Amino acid sequence: MEYLCAYLQVRISKKKGVTTMGVQAYILIQTEVGKASSVAKSVSAIAGVTLAEGVTGPYDVIMRAEAPSMEDFGRLILSKVQAVPGITRTLTCPVTY
Repeated sequence: MEYLCAYLQVRISKKKGVTTMGVQAYILIQTEVGKASSVAKSVSAIAGVTLAEGVTGPYDVIMRAEAPSMEDFGRLILSKVQAVPGITRTLTCPVTY
């Protein structure tokens, strides 16, 4: 089940004189027992994922991802993350600043 906050922060940054907009978020992932390592490896291969690490606690993997727009974030990243075998639940936490 995906919990997506109502507002994804749209970030504006200037690099070499070009203004780009993007959405960034952390996604907390719960996995089936013994699947954290394979899930972290699988999600790290998804375009737009900038970090994926196994952790201890209520979640098994924490990842960070970014996309040019909210539509792209959902279509290009979230849909692919949710299709990874071994994931039982995700929680999306948009970056707010």
